[in-house]
Amino acid sequence: MAYSSLRDAVRDLERHGMLLCIQEEVDPDLEMAEIHRQVFDRQGPAILFERVKGSPFQAVSNIYGTFERTAFLFRHTLEAVKRVIELKKDPANFLQSPGRYLGAPITALSALPLKSRFGASVTWGETTIDKLPQIKSWPMDGGAFITMPQVFTEDPDKPGAMGGNLGMYRIQLSGNDYIQNEEIGLHYQLHRGIGVHHTKYNQLDQPFLCSVFVGGPPSHAFSAIMPLPEGLSELTFAGMLAGRRFRYARNEGHFLSSDADFVITGEILKNVKKPEGPFGDHLGYYSLTHDFPVMKVHKVFHRKDPLWHFSVVGRPPMEDSSFGWLIHELVAPLAAQEFPGLKDIHAVDASGVHPLLLAIGHERYMPFRERVPEEILTIANRIIGSGQTSLAKFLFIAASEDDPKLDTQDIPRFFKHFLERVDFTRDLHFQTKTTMDTLDYSGSGWNAGSKLVAACRGDQRRTLKAKLPDNFSLPHGFSEPRFCYPGILAIQAPRFETEPSARAQVAELCQRLEGFDLQHVPLILLVDDSPFTAATLNNFVWVAFTRANPSHDVHGVRSFTENKHWGCHGPLVLDARIKPHHAPELVVDADVQKKVEKLLERYVF
Repeated sequence: MAYSSLRDAVRDLERHGMLLCIQEEVDPDLEMAEIHRQVFDRQGPAILFERVKGSPFQAVSNIYGTFERTAFLFRHTLEAVKRVIELKKDPANFLQSPGRYLGAPITALSALPLKSRFGASVTWGETTIDKLPQIKSWPMDGGAFITMPQVFTEDPDKPGAMGGNLGMYRIQLSGNDYIQNEEIGLHYQLHRGIGVHHTKYNQLDQPFLCSVFVGGPPSHAFSAIMPLPEGLSELTFAGMLAGRRFRYARNEGHFLSSDADFVITGEILKNVKKPEGPFGDHLGYYSLTHDFPVMKVHKVFHRKDPLWHFSVVGRPPMEDSSFGWLIHELVAPLAAQEFPGLKDIHAVDASGVHPLLLAIGHERYMPFRERVPEEILTIANRIIGSGQTSLAKFLFIAASEDDPKLDTQDIPRFFKHFLERVDFTRDLHFQTKTTMDTLDYSGSGWNAGSKLVAACRGDQRRTLKAKLPDNFSLPHGFSEPRFCYPGILAIQAPRFETEPSARAQVAELCQRLEGFDLQHVPLILLVDDSPFTAATLNNFVWVAFTRANPSHDVHGVRSFTENKHWGCHGPLVLDARIKPHHAPELVVDADVQKKVEKLLERYVF
């Protein structure tokens, strides 16, 4: 069954007991987001908000709230799309198994965008920006945001549906210096297709037209974040995954998604920027206020009986974790094509995606020599030099030949394998003064920081233990040593004040640690709260890799620098304390939290 609209999909969820209808009027200022978070935390259903304060429109969220519900929404098309992607990877698959791939070309061709012949459903009515649900998710957010936007722009060199870019770039509806109903903020980051279009239009006299879609069949929002192989349009992919061609229309030069629930049309002003943010983002911290492009609003269209589709992001896992799961399900077969020699790759969701990347590659360069990292270093360089994966901050890569059953999705086992084999005198490779993810404030500046590739290959060189020497002691100010896992020790350190004082503290600690046999504890974390860090896997990866900048925060026991190569003979020490320049952590409003807890007592789900 192909969904023709978001309302159609929501009705299907309701028929299958996967929808919670909130009948009370709810406030879009913090309250709706808190309802979403509490329902999501309980692995609850999708949520329909029937009465939104200050808006005539209903809203829906959490439709992708579990992997199972996400698979349910695409149950009729997912396998067919996988087959198309498999053929994209290797057309010879068709000759090897023609029965499996017989319908794949038809799936691809029948999903090409289709121009609406009899008008677009989305132009049924018009409204204004202030009448849209003004959803604010976190207390320090700079205003209301669209959190599930589909932003469409066209390439001036190749105008039209197939040459356009559909991306999910957050939109600020209110607050800061935006003129109400006339301007909205457009935030996009590094390695985004819209940036290429923006650059081209800045050199032209014609206006940079832009359309923002909200809603439509569930595949449309997912397609806006899908990293697609070269030559495959987001609109074609949306049609394949929906089982229904992406319908579009034109209005005064603007490109419209005919089946969207809302479309905001406008023009991205050239060489004009205004402050955008703060915004509570998916690393679990606020992205702060920075100057970003401004979109002048022309019109706001909506379909009959529309639904405002939104999500809430924050410290993962959140609803957008299902996007990462589905992306892996679909594009895993393409990894080896994109990165020759790569067997498996995993952007760790609990770390905020880009801070930590785990990979497994083949080692085939010199099988007759000593087993040291060679081909996997080539693969690693390809990874951090390509598109979205170039935003990785810590990349740990292992050789598949050392353990053919190793799986990047099994994070504890991967770390065990890695830490049993890594040689910290040889296997650490830094890239300094480079670009970082826009949302990561652990670096030396905005979009500026460093990267670390750690590559291991060879026999096991140590046995990991969760045991400290009997005579183990720490310098003054350090306390509460807790094992996250065997071989990984979190130590509560003094509060980070300044770079010089922090370096002195770490130097004192490393000197003390030289006196103990810690060869079975290769990784030591300095943290603000060691019981919290060691409590769960998610806590460990979140604290360790969101709060550290490799060039500044990687230290080691008996460290050395030889011909610009840094290493250490003892344990690696990672300073994962909160630094003064870090963005604030996301914290919910306690009063709103209690109010929502009481409201949800009236609902069974």
